[in-house]
Amino acid sequence: SLLNRGLQKSCRSRGCLSLLGYCHYQLQEFAAAAECYEQLVALHPQLLPYRLCHAQALYKAGLFAEALRVASPLLDVPAFHRRALRLQAAVHYAQGDLPAAQSLVEEELAAAADGGSGAAEDPSERADAEVNLGCLLYRQGRHEEASGKFASAMQVLGYCPELSYNMALCSYAAKQYPAALKHISDIIKRGIHQHPELSVGMTTEGIDVRSVGNTLLLHRTALVEAFNLKAAIEYQLRNMRAAKEALTDMPPRAEEELDPVTLHNQALMNMDSQPTDGFGKLQFLLLQNPFPPETFGNLLLLYCKHQYYDLAADVLAENAPLTYKLLTPYLYNFLDAIITCQTAPEEAFHKLDDSAGAMTEQLRKLTKQVQEARQNWNDEALKKAINEYDETLDKYVPVLMAQAKIYWDMKNYTMVEKIFHKSVEFCKEHEVWKLNVAHVLFMQENKYKEAISFYEPIVKKHYDRILDVSAIVLANLCVSYILTSQNEDAEELMRKIEKAEEQLSYDHPDKNTYHLCIVNLVIGTLYCVKGNYDFGISRIIKSLEPYNKKLSTDTWYYAKRCFLSLLENMSKHMIMLRDSVIQECVQFLKQCEQYGRNIPAVIEHPLEESGMHSGKNTVTYEARLLRALMYKITGW
Repeated sequence: SLLNRGLQKSCRSRGCLSLLGYCHYQLQEFAAAAECYEQLVALHPQLLPYRLCHAQALYKAGLFAEALRVASPLLDVPAFHRRALRLQAAVHYAQGDLPAAQSLVEEELAAAADGGSGAAEDPSERADAEVNLGCLLYRQGRHEEASGKFASAMQVLGYCPELSYNMALCSYAAKQYPAALKHISDIIKRGIHQHPELSVGMTTEGIDVRSVGNTLLLHRTALVEAFNLKAAIEYQLRNMRAAKEALTDMPPRAEEELDPVTLHNQALMNMDSQPTDGFGKLQFLLLQNPFPPETFGNLLLLYCKHQYYDLAADVLAENAPLTYKLLTPYLYNFLDAIITCQTAPEEAFHKLDDSAGAMTEQLRKLTKQVQEARQNWNDEALKKAINEYDETLDKYVPVLMAQAKIYWDMKNYTMVEKIFHKSVEFCKEHEVWKLNVAHVLFMQENKYKEAISFYEPIVKKHYDRILDVSAIVLANLCVSYILTSQNEDAEELMRKIEKAEEQLSYDHPDKNTYHLCIVNLVIGTLYCVKGNYDFGISRIIKSLEPYNKKLSTDTWYYAKRCFLSLLENMSKHMIMLRDSVIQECVQFLKQCEQYGRNIPAVIEHPLEESGMHSGKNTVTYEARLLRALMYKITGW
């Protein structure tokens, strides 16, 4: 502010402009810094350090063509030749032009080896060039070699958080998560010890702290990058709570100060609880330059997940250059098939089948390579083949599930089972595959024993932490037990869930859990479907007690379906209920009215333009409506 006022008095002040440019750069306001240095270059063209600073600021601001143009004359100046080479290499690297970047890095390494271009032999200069080479190796997928380059540079330069982060990134890319987390832990521990003023972890603990801003100090600690990578690892390992904590543990900044990667990760990891906010952040990032390359694909996948197929198609059509640049052929073909499925399911199935066929051949080929590597005791080849196999399988399973969903939506569960049966060779150990096989067996209503054989291992794997298992999986297993006359097994499982919920309630009194409630709701629904409304409705009513803890959008969904079925059958005079049961129903609906005022009856779509009336989208409103229908039908 003071410097800006000084410039108003003397717009040609070299000191003022220089300090202002430096301040903007330190605050990572690179576009503003570039403007200052541009003025300095115009005023003092003979002072080449300003030209270098101008080029660096342009590069940091993402203005790559301008950065190359400004840096180009410095290549002919011996004192600046090496730095200009390095800057141009960085620009080409950022643009994705790896051959050009590699050529410049090799030229710099050759200059260092010869001691030419006026540069004295300096180990740190050589180390910087090695770091650049490591970055190129990383982009080429040679993660172990890249990590070696960063490690050797650290031996010369001493401990550097940015290099430690680079090594963590290499380990992450190679799926060596323990090694990556070790590097991340080192960065965080040093950051906390050396810079307590950065308030690491305070936000997670609920302490209100002011923003630390986007300072160069924060950038040099690599804390933001480390926490983002930690979040990504936990996300890959399905530890969602730990992933979210990693994002809140990082030094606090205001939302407008957040870097694109943090904004992207926040959107992704809070999508289930804040979808509208998440879509807004991803759409905002897509308009920025630069933005994390994963943003484009993730936005499209999330549109499809939330069934906004028209929006996904529009984004693809409006961003053709990004489609070719940022989407792999696999991802493009997958998205194309998912979108096509909405209008031409048969065509979509054939597209997915082509992809699945190609990946099936690849999986067989890799299986053979794994076997050969084991026979030859070739650990390196074995490791490579297993990694490639896992990556291919991770691509194959979503394609398979998309094929299965086409028939699932048609309620053709026999065809879904056939699709899964064809893939048993590769997927029999895959968790997602096993879960969906269990679901399709359960839905066929005559294969409950087979469903149990798939549900049971999933539940037993997490038996000590049973609340980590999806409530619907537990409910389906209990129903399968009951329908195969294994009532004791069902009761034992329900007792286990009840004890786990009691312990959770003791440890975290403010936390609500709905597992046992949903199990009882599903069992109650089963009895209603079988026509035993007296027992089924009573079970549903008891499952929601106490109402202040158990009534939610999800639990109300199960309950109201049974009440609607009951009322429909009563209106057709197909069933008769005892007065005591009707009285119980009325009292239940009154309790739902009382406790459901602030509970949405339906979770609205995040991007819905015309939302439901807020007064009608409550459990209270729907419970009152059901009570009125019951009075009308029973004549009370």
